[in-house]
Amino acid sequence: MPDIIQLLPDHIANQIAAGEVIQRPASAVKELLENAVDAGATEIQLLVNDAGKALIQVIDNGKGMSETDARMAFERHATSKIKNIDDLFHIKTMGFRGEALASIAAVAQVEIKTKTGDAVTGTYIEIENSLVKKQEPIAWQQGTSIAMKNLFFNVPARRNFLKSNAAELRYIVDEFIRVSMAFPEIFFSLSSNGQQVFHLEKGSLKQRIVQILGNNYNAKLVSIKEETDYMNIYGFVGKPETAKKTRGDQYLFVNSRFIKSAYLNHAIMNAFDQMIAKDSFPMYTLFIDLDPSQVDINVHPTKQEIKFEDEKIVYAFVQSAVKHALAQFSITPALDFELDASIQHLDAVTKPFTEEKKSSAAASSLYSTFTQKNQAHFVDKKSELKNWKDFYEPSEKKFESLLANTEQAPDDKDVPAGELHIHHSPFTKILSEAEGHHCTQLHNSYILLQNNTGILLIHQQNAHERILYERFIKATGGKPIATQQSLFPSAIQLAAADTVLLTELLPDLHYLGYHLEPFGSNAFVIQGTPADILQGSEKNAIEKMLEQYKNFSNDLKYSKREKLLRSLAWQQSVKAGTPLTAKEMLVLVEDLFTCTTPNITPNGKPTYTEFKKTELDRMFGR
Repeated sequence: MPDIIQLLPDHIANQIAAGEVIQRPASAVKELLENAVDAGATEIQLLVNDAGKALIQVIDNGKGMSETDARMAFERHATSKIKNIDDLFHIKTMGFRGEALASIAAVAQVEIKTKTGDAVTGTYIEIENSLVKKQEPIAWQQGTSIAMKNLFFNVPARRNFLKSNAAELRYIVDEFIRVSMAFPEIFFSLSSNGQQVFHLEKGSLKQRIVQILGNNYNAKLVSIKEETDYMNIYGFVGKPETAKKTRGDQYLFVNSRFIKSAYLNHAIMNAFDQMIAKDSFPMYTLFIDLDPSQVDINVHPTKQEIKFEDEKIVYAFVQSAVKHALAQFSITPALDFELDASIQHLDAVTKPFTEEKKSSAAASSLYSTFTQKNQAHFVDKKSELKNWKDFYEPSEKKFESLLANTEQAPDDKDVPAGELHIHHSPFTKILSEAEGHHCTQLHNSYILLQNNTGILLIHQQNAHERILYERFIKATGGKPIATQQSLFPSAIQLAAADTVLLTELLPDLHYLGYHLEPFGSNAFVIQGTPADILQGSEKNAIEKMLEQYKNFSNDLKYSKREKLLRSLAWQQSVKAGTPLTAKEMLVLVEDLFTCTTPNITPNGKPTYTEFKKTELDRMFGR
């Protein structure tokens, strides 16, 4: 039997290895930027064309490389960072594996120009498919330029798996932000297809955060700085009002290296407990510095997942530091971290002490007993102490006015308040059986409706999501939603990453009634919005839509358009806890049962539950 095991050719082995390190253009961006930082650069430029598929070029003013080093840098496992095994456990640089440039050279056409400070001439090398095609001396300034062209030109199957240019550019922006955030003392710039996306001047960490995430964070950052013999932590967290529905503005660095750690994220979330909604995420940019020997960063090829020698100490330290910082800025109680935050939400604390309540309290014998001098221990046994809760109950007048506010609006006089009235519309059997019956709102979240066979309990937000979703599907299918032109168009300024995202969504948004036009760098003019968007809230609606869209960004089973439709349906739906008028409930119910699929939301949640009269009778033994 002939031998069948053989060594792979070098170029094939390199391409297989490259699959671990260079998964998409953003992977190459990360490696090249980190190499530039390690080279001691103070200015780093990133240039990309066609979202990195045609060109990725990083230019730095670092120490550069000699002719021999420039050639050796593209060999597999060639590195200047490790001399012996002990060095592997004391890593302080960004790159150290010696795989990045070799992997890039295996799947792209690479040109490198480099020169050291004391050299007379620089070195130019062309590499293709891991083979050197050309090498010659050139005139060049100190530093290095690496241009990576035609990514995956020799692995077309890998190229086919890349996403759209807009999506790949978002990945590149994410990697650029992570590296530039970690080194605010370095100038960074990013240009895409000749247009500048980022221009980040050297400065403090706070200035870099504001440059990247936007000026709205300028007055909403809380500084953190704690130092111990074991580890240091510093950076900023956003005040509770900056919390969002997505994790987008969360950056955690260990020894200046961006990492992903669900464990430490949980520690930070715990520090914000009772301060933000459970489905919200705080903004933070935190740096942890500790002895490299206490961290294993050689766990994953991208080095974004690491292991701590003692995770519990790090967890407790991070949580304590964030809590302490929030307390110092009077965002949480400073004296007692165990204070039950629910106390702060009691009616007695949150509701104003009205003049009516003041006069009622002052007239009581209990009040006079305690306000007279030296009478505190002579409490009147007949005082109204047992009725103290009355101070916090709504008065009859207030209750009556509350009822008046829920009465039928003047323009509803043709339809009895809360009564379902059907004319000539193709509603389903369920809705037809409910004709003539009343709608009642429960807990400002549910609509109760009687029909011939029992009752329907409708969740108002879930129902409205289904209605909007089907309306948006029709709009993108060729029936655009009418746009209400703004009398005074307003401009919206976005972070660079959100600008890339919104630009990608503009064609679909146009069908949905949004008319936006680019206006300079990272800005758009809002020329028109759907008619149901209140005038003056256009900016807020667009910002919330982008946040919700990013909630779906990791769900690969949905297309770009599907993510947008679901995002808008959730964002524009009437939320649970919102009081509705009789007419609003009627419209909502009627619109729901004209939907193609009225029983579930786009995400599969039920919109209503039906209770049969026979079931109700059985519950009460009838």
